[in-house]
Amino acid sequence: MKPFTRLLLSLALLNTASALYASPAAPISTEQFDQWLQQVSNNGRWGSADELGTLNLIQPAQRKAAAVLVRDGISISLSLPLNKHGDAVNTLPFEHKLKVELFGSQVVASDRYSIEYHGAAHSHMDGLPHVLSKGKMYNGFPASDLQPSGALHLGIENAHAGIVSRGVLVDMAWFKGVDYLSAGTAITISDLEAWERRTRITLGSGDVLLLRTGRWEQVRQSGSAITLASAPGLHASVATWLHARGVAVLGSDVVADVMPSGMADRAIPLHELALAAMGMPLLDNLDLDAAADYARQQGRWTFMFVGAPLRIPGGTGSPLNPLAIF
Repeated sequence: MKPFTRLLLSLALLNTASALYASPAAPISTEQFDQWLQQVSNNGRWGSADELGTLNLIQPAQRKAAAVLVRDGISISLSLPLNKHGDAVNTLPFEHKLKVELFGSQVVASDRYSIEYHGAAHSHMDGLPHVLSKGKMYNGFPASDLQPSGALHLGIENAHAGIVSRGVLVDMAWFKGVDYLSAGTAITISDLEAWERRTRITLGSGDVLLLRTGRWEQVRQSGSAITLASAPGLHASVATWLHARGVAVLGSDVVADVMPSGMADRAIPLHELALAAMGMPLLDNLDLDAAADYARQQGRWTFMFVGAPLRIPGGTGSPLNPLAIF
């Protein structure tokens, strides 16, 4: 083959690959979405008073099995530092005021923290009251439960025992052979099952699925950041797969949903399916890069996951510093 012909072929393959990695979300009709809401609903599954949702899937057996995965004794944070600097993405920066005063004859320092953590800037856990569907929260609790002083049901304090289970790191950027997925790239059920075949790992009941798109590598290389208008993430149809597999918690280095989502009237349909229908907590804006580096070096994509939200009565979520323990 002549050099010029090889060059054209290489460029054609590169363009095809780029198109694959940047494939946008397939359109979703309202009728299809409503079917998914019914298909994945866990309303009443654990009783009419249940406020834990899919955290019920993490039983002592899952915790004990997760502990066995600790072989190296290496603990890696999956959280970003709380961001105090405002920009186009971090429109509500973390506020920290330090005070120094005398306590008798001693000098002591204290802090005051203020944070509005939902969005695309801070690592956090979405609790079940965060997103509603058709005027109701998970398990049929009404919107009227959302009071200025906190949610009357489903508050983040219900997760006070924390999340301890098998963590499964799905490094989709590594799997696709790129440093990071382009904005708007939709990850599908087929992608997840292809990753399972390659790694010989099958997602199962009680697992914590952690999706890496390479978001922070993109920031390091280009300085640009995803926005809530365009970001890689999971297509909403993946909710049916998560429900069938019994995944307990979904986390990612983005905000879970691909954006644009494929729906004209819903920017974050996966959030609605997960939180309001399944009762599945979401972990947004994680930093999975250090864990991914270690996982690649060791050839291990599973580990003990530990995460504990703040015990805030009626909270819609919490800042979080989850750990991957290898």
